Amino acid sequence: MAEYRLGQVEMQFAELIWANEPISSGELVKLSADRLSWKKSTTHTVLRRICEKGLFQNKDGQVTSLVSKEHFFAGQSEKFVQETFGGSLPRFLAAFTSRKKMSQKEIEEIQKIIEENKGR
Repeated sequence: MAEYRLGQVEMQFAELIWANEPISSGELVKLSADRLSWKKSTTHTVLRRICEKGLFQNKDGQVTSLVSKEHFFAGQSEKFVQETFGGSLPRFLAAFTSRKKMSQKEIEEIQKIIEENKGR
């Protein structure tokens, strides 16, 4: 999985695109002005940067994602578990549940994920 690094500002912008795609670059400029108080030049600069990172494309004035929001966050989660827990999902779950009791629904969802992944 490719590694994508986004700063806080880029992340806000990416969320805006994911929520509204496909979107024309002109409409994105208007939306960025309204939601982020950005000037046209700021929008185009940040758009160019995240396109260069391979997350989005601006083709013929249409902005679309090359990486889905779900795929992006899955990669971020994997990276976090790798860096913080040596890639150990059981260590992550132990740390996560040490301060927060899991609900029965959460336990059932995790059990379902485990069952679906047995034998993979």
